[in-house]
Amino acid sequence: MKHYSSKIVLGLVIALAGFSASAQEFKVGVVNLDRIFREANSAKAAQTKLEQEFSKREKELNDLATQLKTQSDKFEREAPTLAESQRVARQRQLVDLDRTFQNKRREFQEDLSARKNEELQQVIERANKVVKTLAETEKYDLILQESVYVNPKHDITDKVIKALNASR
Repeated sequence: MKHYSSKIVLGLVIALAGFSASAQEFKVGVVNLDRIFREANSAKAAQTKLEQEFSKREKELNDLATQLKTQSDKFEREAPTLAESQRVARQRQLVDLDRTFQNKRREFQEDLSARKNEELQQVIERANKVVKTLAETEKYDLILQESVYVNPKHDITDKVIKALNASR
């Protein structure tokens, strides 16, 4: 669906550009969202906020993984000398610990992903407001987000990043 809509937009741009060339200059700009996510201060601040918010849980998860590895290695070394009942009990403990680890890791990933999406959505909303303001003040006819190729003269990402950083 997105593929078709981008072809339609591209067709409209080409048609409008050809039509407008005779009447007046058609002004197009393109914004690279990936660069905004990497370079804008608000995106960097969001990343730092997420790292601080999730660092404690990530450390706990890493500690649990280390504990699981240590106990598993110890079990592998001692298994041949253990009585059958002890071996079965230790295997159960390892399986339980692994299950706990897997659940916590999955929850961590889901929570991190959800929060990351929230933060990135806020950055996108702020960037879209800046783009709209820029389009109105500099009289752009069309501003696109993302494209296969952009002539550098149409790339307004630097302007958007500068405006985003200034509005902080």
